[in-house]
Amino acid sequence: MDSTKAIYLDHAATTPVRKEVLDEMMPYFSTFFGNPSGIYSLSQLSRAALDDSREIVANVLGCSPKEVVFTSGGTESDNMAIKGVALGLKQFGNHIITSNIEHHAVLHTCKQLENMGFDITYLPVDEYGLLHLDQVREAMNERTILVSVMLANNEIGSIMPIKEISEVVKSRSSELGIRTFLHTDAVQGAGYLDINTDELGVDLMSLSGHKIYGPKGVGVLFMKQNTPFENLINGGGQEKDRRSGTENVPGIIGMSKALELVQDEREQLSANAVKLRDRVISGIFDSLSDVYLNGHPTLRLPNNANFSFKNIEGEPILLGLDFDNICVSSGSACSTSSLQPSHVLTAIGRSHDLARSSLRISFGKDNSIEDVDKLLSSLIKLINRLRSNSNFIK
Repeated sequence: MDSTKAIYLDHAATTPVRKEVLDEMMPYFSTFFGNPSGIYSLSQLSRAALDDSREIVANVLGCSPKEVVFTSGGTESDNMAIKGVALGLKQFGNHIITSNIEHHAVLHTCKQLENMGFDITYLPVDEYGLLHLDQVREAMNERTILVSVMLANNEIGSIMPIKEISEVVKSRSSELGIRTFLHTDAVQGAGYLDINTDELGVDLMSLSGHKIYGPKGVGVLFMKQNTPFENLINGGGQEKDRRSGTENVPGIIGMSKALELVQDEREQLSANAVKLRDRVISGIFDSLSDVYLNGHPTLRLPNNANFSFKNIEGEPILLGLDFDNICVSSGSACSTSSLQPSHVLTAIGRSHDLARSSLRISFGKDNSIEDVDKLLSSLIKLINRLRSNSNFIK
């Protein structure tokens, strides 16, 4: 495939690094390459850039720079948040609450903690992929130390009521006479949703650079001051002894610049994405039968549209669109090699067949109406051909 001619519609999987971001990063690969832990001038230039980047992220998140921890990405941030707090509070309780549609970075971490003796409650979502507040309230008990719920789902785009969940967690904690901490994976929400930590009322938040036009291999964990935490990576004591290892200075600079840019452009990015999303949704439903929109019809990410097509496997759809130089995905890009149906789609009640026929379209800042129209033209022809070849019965 010629990437210069491709129509890229898989921004929930990853995004291209913006030129402005790359320009900020480049000098720190070979000119200002000093280890930020050193005391000489070259190292101090790296330290200054690292400190500036932390300030930028803190300004976006509405928190103190001391509460920003740089990581290798969203997966590490999720692991750090959940395991770190669980181990830090194990003497006070062993109960953790999450939803059954979280990213595998959360679900597999919780499974590991289960094997270590922690009690995990996996709350079921409704047909739209949403939790209800009374579920969280009723699940909490005197041993609940952590609630982890994503801000927006990576597959179907449904937006969780995190601010309201925070209020429930705080009020129920007070009633029980305990302190329960709240973590949210905001990897998909950054750039489209409000991620001010005070507004959301969270104690921990995970972010990833490559979802917001920054580099791969870098992320952020917001950790509210005085959050009990047992560090998982030991060594030189970097990141205030919360995450040892020489800091990825170019990556951190790129992450902070990317976050600053998408925050400044959030309203414009969202407005443009909604136009494209709604055009593709209406175009598909106007032209095809036996199609299901996965996720909430309105409480969803501006750039996400996820469909299931009756009696068609997802893989032929992806391959057919790829032949036309159109890049989309089926389910999560982090697990598309799996033959198992999406845990998110089965959780919202889709059959295994419908879960295997899913198509996720996720728009980015450079997509256009022309891209949508080319997608619709190719997709509608492809679905009709596949159904004809499989003797599809309406």
